[in-house]
Amino acid sequence: MTHTFPLFNPSYFQCNISHLQNVLQQISSWMTANLLTLKSSKTEFILIGLKQQLSKIQDCSPTTTHSARNFDFIFDEHLTFSGQITALSKSCYYHIRELRCIRPYFDFKTASTIATSIIHSKLDYCNFLYHNFPNCQLNRLQQIQNSLARAVVKAPKSTHITPILKSLHWLKVNERIEYKLLSYHLRSFCRQLRQSCLDSPPHSLLNSALSSCPLSSSITPSLQAQDLPFQQIIPTVDFFYLLDCLTITGPDRTYHAHYFIFSFT
Repeated sequence: MTHTFPLFNPSYFQCNISHLQNVLQQISSWMTANLLTLKSSKTEFILIGLKQQLSKIQDCSPTTTHSARNFDFIFDEHLTFSGQITALSKSCYYHIRELRCIRPYFDFKTASTIATSIIHSKLDYCNFLYHNFPNCQLNRLQQIQNSLARAVVKAPKSTHITPILKSLHWLKVNERIEYKLLSYHLRSFCRQLRQSCLDSPPHSLLNSALSSCPLSSSITPSLQAQDLPFQQIIPTVDFFYLLDCLTITGPDRTYHAHYFIFSFT
């Protein structure tokens, strides 16, 4: 699968389209030389932009589509992801109906495992793209999770959902999105520190990195480095740090995620 993502100004549209066609011709020639084929029937063009920007483009020579699938995720021309959410809803509700049929034959733990692995994983796939989405779109995803939770605990549709989600220890959809963004940020942050922590003084390095670390304005975590003298308990640990803590505030509860950095000798 080959993807190209050129950026262009509508004023120079024809020039950029000619460049894109030249790139595609070079890709096709390379594939032919390597005994491969670029299938024109599976080649799609999509223009992504605001309605005002796309209205300035006239007579597009390659036939464009309103949506295209990339890594099993549907992108539309205005990045509303309405087609993706619709397709996701159809798939998830189908599996939820099947789960309701077989739910009497499974215990609670097995049903929860099936729901998490088959259906919840679909909701979590690339869900960071839904960050700062309108509530009308997020509510569609939340309704899927609510239906799934009621199917797991065998509750009627009229049952209030918040106690059910608490009993399952499930974050709501918008909270899961923020949690994933925080997790990605932490992984990137730890990768940058991993090698440097072995070569620099621990406190000065970590505190300076934390003070200069860019964070999203919508998430306000409080990070503090504390030296925990575990060398006497675990001889193989050079030093041990606690990043305390990344806070996610939901509508009815607050979650504190505690993360640790180990450096081994």
